[in-house]
Amino acid sequence: MKKILVLFVLAAISISCKNEEKKETKKEKFPNELAKVFEKHGGIDAWRNAKTLSFNKGEEVHTTDLQSRKIVVTAPNYSLGFDGKEVWLSQKNSTAFKGNKDFYYNLYFYFYAMPFVLADDGIIYEKTTDLVFDGVSYPGFKISYKANIGSSPDDNYIIYYNKNSYQMEWLAYTVTFNSKNPSEKYSIIRYNDWNSVNGLLLPKSITWYKKDSVGVPKEPRRAATEFTLPLISDTKVSDSFFEKSTK
Repeated sequence: MKKILVLFVLAAISISCKNEEKKETKKEKFPNELAKVFEKHGGIDAWRNAKTLSFNKGEEVHTTDLQSRKIVVTAPNYSLGFDGKEVWLSQKNSTAFKGNKDFYYNLYFYFYAMPFVLADDGIIYEKTTDLVFDGVSYPGFKISYKANIGSSPDDNYIIYYNKNSYQMEWLAYTVTFNSKNPSEKYSIIRYNDWNSVNGLLLPKSITWYKKDSVGVPKEPRRAATEFTLPLISDTKVSDSFFEKSTK
């Protein structure tokens, strides 16, 4: 019921708030090429004005307050989220959720909200070597973080884009959540196709790829992860929505 209610409320909000006054957006400084990627995907101003994002991944509904980064993930047998102070988990039994709540709660938000999350504060941009796949070169930028930014400041990302359209095509990333140490071991995702949602391009699906010995993607590692029922709104959801569920 909560899942259905969230989608209904957000759909209504996205329609009713079209005429709300937009807040003044700050001036952004990005490499010129990366600014064109953001513009291709709908523009930083539109992203900055948005307040609520929701999407489905299988039976899970992921909802995020884009200003505070509070998050709730709801599924039939469990829910988890971040209420602004702590990460919480509520489940019907001890085996309903099998992951690490602290790692998982915003994992798919980051993958789904690409490339815009790569415009967050505290980011360092660096041009990197092109990715070549099936004879096509994709220019890239490496994204790293200043010290003490987020829970894993040593994580690195590389965004690769189409050099003609500036649409995002690939994402390489490292994971340092468990080790807390810098890593040069990159996983890589292909962004297969996109939805236009209130003027922003959001992914329909993403696919993890296997790599060869020199890091070139070769073939899909598994079936694509699909996202459905995308919603984005410039009206805020109540803070109480992100509090721990009592189910």
